[in-house]
Amino acid sequence: MKKHILFILFLFAGSNFLSAQTQKLGYVDSQVILAQFPEAIKAQGDLDALSNSWSAHLDSMRADYQLALADYQKKANTMPDQEKQTTQQKLVSQENEVVSYNRKKFAQGTGEIYKKQDEIFGPVKSKIYKAIKDVAIREDVKFVFDKAGDVVLLYADSASDLTYKVLDYLKTGGK
Repeated sequence: MKKHILFILFLFAGSNFLSAQTQKLGYVDSQVILAQFPEAIKAQGDLDALSNSWSAHLDSMRADYQLALADYQKKANTMPDQEKQTTQQKLVSQENEVVSYNRKKFAQGTGEIYKKQDEIFGPVKSKIYKAIKDVAIREDVKFVFDKAGDVVLLYADSASDLTYKVLDYLKTGGK
């Protein structure tokens, strides 16, 4: 979809030759910005810490379940039927808790980690987008592409690279 939009943009820009001559294009590398912008680094660190904490708890839950399962398997032959059934129900319940916790925290697109990512990175992304817009306006650039995204950038003159201008803008607070 993005490639089609890009193609239409270039087609539109090319259809009006005089207009196309006056329009400047630029690009940024969002991966470089995210790797060097202190607020993005902190946000990623916060998200990683939260994810690691949840992963450690999940690992602990899994280990407890595995231990209980191994204990049951050792004793199953000597257990009375009623105790066996009760233990099996506890194991199923424990396994369901592990699966439920994993889904709640890490499910693709719906887990808390994705909500936290939006919450933590939302303000950072807003600052970055505002900086890109402000630098583009200051540099009189009409279109800015992200070199790190899905858009294929086959060639780019480094003079069109706004990445470090955006980083400077972010670091200096727009000055």
